[in-house]
Amino acid sequence: MKIDVIGDIHGCYDELCMLFEELGYNLEQGIYIHPKGRIPVFVGDLTDRGPDSLNVIQLVYEMVITHKKAKYVPGNHCNKLYRFFLGNKVQQKHGLETTVAEYESLDVKKKGHIQNQFMRLYEEAPLYLNLPEANAVIAHAGIKKSYIGRNDKKVKTFVLYGDITGKFDESGKPIRRDWAQHYDGDQWIVYGHTPILRPRIVNKTINIDTGCVFGNQLTAFRLPEEKTIAVPSSLPFQEEKFRSFPDD
Repeated sequence: MKIDVIGDIHGCYDELCMLFEELGYNLEQGIYIHPKGRIPVFVGDLTDRGPDSLNVIQLVYEMVITHKKAKYVPGNHCNKLYRFFLGNKVQQKHGLETTVAEYESLDVKKKGHIQNQFMRLYEEAPLYLNLPEANAVIAHAGIKKSYIGRNDKKVKTFVLYGDITGKFDESGKPIRRDWAQHYDGDQWIVYGHTPILRPRIVNKTINIDTGCVFGNQLTAFRLPEEKTIAVPSSLPFQEEKFRSFPDD
């Protein structure tokens, strides 16, 4: 199995299309297909903050649900949009407000169409993907080795939000433990969630959220090649949005 894991898109539809082209995919019947049968895997956070969240939803839906040519795991922003569509009271901030504004500009029929597509995409998605044939586990914010095979509430919180402490730094960002430092498994853990300037490999884990929506890059990680490919963002660069680590 040959896969291309795609980092957090956050509504950057144009860059997603560029990345598919860079990866050698062809646009056929409105979706991207690789001539050698490679499978794209979306690591979550399809929407919010960026300019074109609804087009991202529609493309991913067509590739994952309609044509079954791709795979997807949800991120925390996906979870929040799903709860919004359920009618729950969620705060429209941290990017959700951009997706909601796009959605509210549609007519009733189009609204229903987008809502149904996204809810089905989310409801049919696994919490994380264990792909032994690619020697990889794909989880939005990562996963501990001991959690692989589990689907309980503790694991759900971890794969959506990371190894959170419940505390916040002076800028209001959540403080998370650096779980990757303790990973000793043989499978690759491919994840995103935390924006960084370049892909970060620690043990056999790789974070590929290179902050496209914050003006840096949209990155894919190819397996079994263990190679990253990225395209530049068209958005303004926001240096303060990126996290650095002591080992950087």
